[in-house]
Amino acid sequence: MRYQGREVDIEGRVRLVMESALTARDRVGVQDFVLLENYNSEAAFIENLRRRFGENLIYTYIGSVLVSVNPYKELEIYSKQQMERYRGVSFYEISPHIYALSDNTYRAMRTERKDQCILISGESGAGKTETSKKILLYYAVTCPTNDHMPALGERLLQSNPVLEAFGNAKTFRNDNSSRFGKYMDVQFDFRGAPVGGHILNYLLEKSRVIHQNHGERNFHIFYQLLDGGEDDLLTTLGLERNPQSYQYLVKGNCPRLSSVSDKNNWKVVMKALSVIGFTEEEVQKLLNIIASVLHLGNTQFGEGEEGETYITTETKITNLTKLLGVDGSALGEALTHKKLTAKGEEMITPLSFEQAVSARDALAKAVYGRTFTWLVEKINQSLALKEEIYHSGKGCSVIGLLDIYGFEVLQHNSFEQFCINYCNEKLQQLFIELTLRSEQEEYETEGIAWETVQYFDNKIICDLIEEKHKGIISILDEECLRPGETCDVSFLEKLEDTLGGHPHFVTHKLANGKTRRVMSREEFRLLHYAGEVNYNVNGFLDKNNDLLNRNLKEVMCQSDNQILSHCFRKEEAIDQKRPEMAATQFKNSLTKLMEILMSKEPSYVRCIKPNDAKQPGRFDEVLVRHQVKYLGLMENLRVRRAGFAYRRRFEAFLQRYKPLCPETWPNWHGRLSDGVSTLVNHLGYKAEEYKLGRSKIFIRFPKTLFNTEDALEAKKPDIALTLQTSWRGYRERAKYQRIRRAVIVIQSGWRGMKARRRAKRRRQAAELIRRLIKGFIYRHEEFCPENEYFHDHVRYSFLKNLRKNLPKSVLDKSWPTPPPSLIEASDHLRRLHMRNMVTKYCHRVQPEWKKQMMQKVVASEIFKDEKDSYPQGVGRLFLDSRLEREQINLKVVQTLGSEKVQYAVTVVKYDRRGFKPRPRQLLLTNTFAVLVDRTKIKQRIDYAALRGISVSSLSDGMFVLHMPNEDNKQKGDVVLHCHHVIEVVTKLSMMASKVNYVNISPGSIRFVVSRGKEGFIDFVRGSELKVAKGKRGHLLVTAPQINTA
Repeated sequence: MRYQGREVDIEGRVRLVMESALTARDRVGVQDFVLLENYNSEAAFIENLRRRFGENLIYTYIGSVLVSVNPYKELEIYSKQQMERYRGVSFYEISPHIYALSDNTYRAMRTERKDQCILISGESGAGKTETSKKILLYYAVTCPTNDHMPALGERLLQSNPVLEAFGNAKTFRNDNSSRFGKYMDVQFDFRGAPVGGHILNYLLEKSRVIHQNHGERNFHIFYQLLDGGEDDLLTTLGLERNPQSYQYLVKGNCPRLSSVSDKNNWKVVMKALSVIGFTEEEVQKLLNIIASVLHLGNTQFGEGEEGETYITTETKITNLTKLLGVDGSALGEALTHKKLTAKGEEMITPLSFEQAVSARDALAKAVYGRTFTWLVEKINQSLALKEEIYHSGKGCSVIGLLDIYGFEVLQHNSFEQFCINYCNEKLQQLFIELTLRSEQEEYETEGIAWETVQYFDNKIICDLIEEKHKGIISILDEECLRPGETCDVSFLEKLEDTLGGHPHFVTHKLANGKTRRVMSREEFRLLHYAGEVNYNVNGFLDKNNDLLNRNLKEVMCQSDNQILSHCFRKEEAIDQKRPEMAATQFKNSLTKLMEILMSKEPSYVRCIKPNDAKQPGRFDEVLVRHQVKYLGLMENLRVRRAGFAYRRRFEAFLQRYKPLCPETWPNWHGRLSDGVSTLVNHLGYKAEEYKLGRSKIFIRFPKTLFNTEDALEAKKPDIALTLQTSWRGYRERAKYQRIRRAVIVIQSGWRGMKARRRAKRRRQAAELIRRLIKGFIYRHEEFCPENEYFHDHVRYSFLKNLRKNLPKSVLDKSWPTPPPSLIEASDHLRRLHMRNMVTKYCHRVQPEWKKQMMQKVVASEIFKDEKDSYPQGVGRLFLDSRLEREQINLKVVQTLGSEKVQYAVTVVKYDRRGFKPRPRQLLLTNTFAVLVDRTKIKQRIDYAALRGISVSSLSDGMFVLHMPNEDNKQKGDVVLHCHHVIEVVTKLSMMASKVNYVNISPGSIRFVVSRGKEGFIDFVRGSELKVAKGKRGHLLVTAPQINTA
């Protein structure tokens, strides 16, 4: 069946077939080792890895196995965008990636409703832990969500730093090496959303608590506590910050790491404990236990004269008593004495110095190991399913993650390496069995004859280790239980006696001379599937016994620390039955793990580290070859390549390569098998190169596939041109059809709208005409409904016409004739409009023009229709002064003092006697006027004393200033002539506030010559202006006629 472009067989296992970018294989190699031409060559295998590693392509497939090379640097391939890129995409459509494997596993689980598991293995430092983190992160981000998903996803992710702190340590090969095996189940509901999780731990390296090789460290949590813990916390725990102060931390001589910040990691762990759900009390109890292990390591013993052992560091016992919550004296007694039971009687015997040290170390290992188990159980409680429906097991699927140590070959291999390599033998056996079974099932399903695959069956090695009564584990248990003196050497001798003829077992005694030179007498060699490993038997019995004195158990069972009371059950102290040995416990737990894995569909991740220096870009071929061998990758490839290198469903194969055959391009309409047969015949496939199954094509040689792929690459330009041409034609036709349909719709809509509007306008026009006619008929009646619209229309028409024909200036007196009903309103509007225009006009007038207008208004009031020269005089601009400042003598200005000259003009003064003309300057100030003869003021005329001003009605420039004549000292009236008589009289009358005292005489002007004596000025019209003494002593002024046309 197919699921979103992914190819899934009947068992739900997805075939991971790489096809993209095959043309780049000369530069970056092939993306699936199955497609290697020389698949039996280890050199070709490693060269393909090296090429891809050089291009930062760290992932490669071996069929369903993902090979990952640690880049030792951050790569930009793990973002959320990358997750979406791999989500729901077939393997062959995109480059290899851990996200592709994760998504494939998830899709297979959803499609087939069958549990899946991902097995991650590799050397320490190869990136197993980081790989499992990436898988969990992918599921946390991409899976559907529910109410519990955010918290559960966070707890799943935060469980990693906690387990790393308590279970990881710095080794010679890796700064963050997992020193335990971990299997995690992630549970999903029927919608595919994560709803729970569960963790199983295997074989914690408890010996690291008390001993580390040079350059290695104890578990991270000890250093994180000392470096990151607050001062108050360390004081409470009785600790100091220097790791060198503790015996359990100095043996590796590596207290600090340049690549790791213990202080920052401490904060991360404390936050993670809070997220997972640890209470403050539980965290404190947990830290008490961690501190107690350090104090145990510093507990020292002395030896008395009679050989008895005693504790020399009582302060440490005091700290242990407080931290472990036990009785101090009982603890001290249990560390230096042993309780034995013989024939129903209990005996207390003292321990030797060496036995006391061993008892102390055994207690430290037991306390730490059991606390780690409790920690895993606590995390499982936090990850457990909450709803009852999930507890019932209905609708719940599982993906398991096995982060297990890879095959280990160290310089000195001991009991831990023996267990680790035994575990890898079982996993290799499982892998070969499941791979062969899936291959055989696929061949049978497709109706293709199964070809026998030659491979190394490591069952003989598994039996050598685990067989009852004859296996190494059984012999080890027997030796531990045998009464009498037993030691590691006797165990080795027992192995030689029992397994001496086995082809995969060698000791120094059984080996030939060449082998003896490289083997110690305390070693035995096993020929594993991945190579030969020498194991040193020293410590095998002690590590397998892993026993804690019963009196120490009794003390720990009485602890007030809830964690320790949970780890050390009281029933355990009472039970006389000997517990299982460590190797047997591991074998049983491994058997259960195999049962779990056999019940699931597995996927594999093989992690490789490219160099021991942790340097990016460096590829150590010798080290990589070593790992390829120990991981069994060549064996995996040979099994996968047995028979056919490439298989693909008919529809997928035909869809990809149909452009290469004219009969199948662009579409094949017959049976899929016939289409594939036609295609391969056109391509010239030979009969031995392929076979057709029921739903798939099987291709035997990668070269056949590469030739086909190269032909497709060569054909792609023609395909692209055809597709472009077809697409452009289709696009333009579709565009034209869309435009045509849109135009038709728009035209139809527009025409309909126009017709509806036209009909509506006609109806409205007919109704309007009827109302107007009816209103016209009733126009002389009182206001009523029949003439209401007519009158409204008349008023509206008038107002509309008025709006268009409003007067534009204050001088425009036109106004439209209103209808009878709007006469009053029209008058109001006319006044308002006129007032508005006047206001606007006034606002527009500048101050100087305003002054000019005021003077012109006064001149109009005085002279309009009274004096012939008014039109010409008022039409000219009134100046502020007719004389420049320089024309006025400075001495005169000084004589005037503070009075400023407001106006100055040249005049002619006529004497009162004889009427002799004399040129003068008339200067007007704010309070008086003066007549000036060059530098001398001849006469001052106070405005207050001025009785009036007289002018004629003709066009002459004569004017008379009437002065008081009661006093003999007064000179009489002043007779003056000026060409700007209108301007001068207007300004003088305004300054003297004598506007109403200006007298315009039509024939003659009488003036006072002196007291009691009068004179006259007679005015006549003539052709030109003439001033002369006339008859009877009068002054005769002839004024010219002004043409007013």
